[in-house]
Amino acid sequence: MKYPALAADYRNFRFQKINEPQYRHLWLLLIWPAYLLRYFLVEQLNPAESYTVIHCPLDDMIPFHEGFVVFYVLWYLAIVGMHLYTMLFDLDVFRRYSKFLIISLTISTAVFLLFPSCQELRPAEFPRDNLLAGIVGVLYAVDTNTNVFPSEHAIGALAVLAAAINTKSLRSPVKIAAFVLLTVLISLSTVFLKQHSILDVLAALPICAVAYGVCYGRRE
Repeated sequence: MKYPALAADYRNFRFQKINEPQYRHLWLLLIWPAYLLRYFLVEQLNPAESYTVIHCPLDDMIPFHEGFVVFYVLWYLAIVGMHLYTMLFDLDVFRRYSKFLIISLTISTAVFLLFPSCQELRPAEFPRDNLLAGIVGVLYAVDTNTNVFPSEHAIGALAVLAAAINTKSLRSPVKIAAFVLLTVLISLSTVFLKQHSILDVLAALPICAVAYGVCYGRRE
């Protein structure tokens, strides 16, 4: 696979150089410790009695299937992978991708605080006993069923897709089709694993539309 030319040379990077023009964009990576801190704070701020249960009839028609945990976990690799790829090969999209995440996750945080939500879709027991079901069990244990509307998994997947569409070296029809398929599968994984209602996924769409318009609507 032939990679494009490097957009920045990090071989001489030292933290004390981070404010130099060629490295200043790295400050945007602080979104991740801020995201994790926000996750735990929001969990503590909303009292249990304030949560609204998110549910629609379509949720009951979607069966649980542990196989979708593969695509659910791919979300983490896609999010980090796009940051690394654009950091190396397309700094303009790196900045726009980072700002897209900042804007969309800030909006979702505001929604969590103003409209606390939860879901009651998780099965009491798994229909099959296998490795993937065990992984889902671990996922359930570490990720609560609160603050689900909108789905940040769907937001993140759409952020990756938006970055791919705007990255010149990723803009071939085959590559974009692969990113579209990945976005769809990640979004589907949230409902087939009973991590989200379909309403949570749909709520991510207008948020991402706003973030896209701000970050990619005007290109220099």
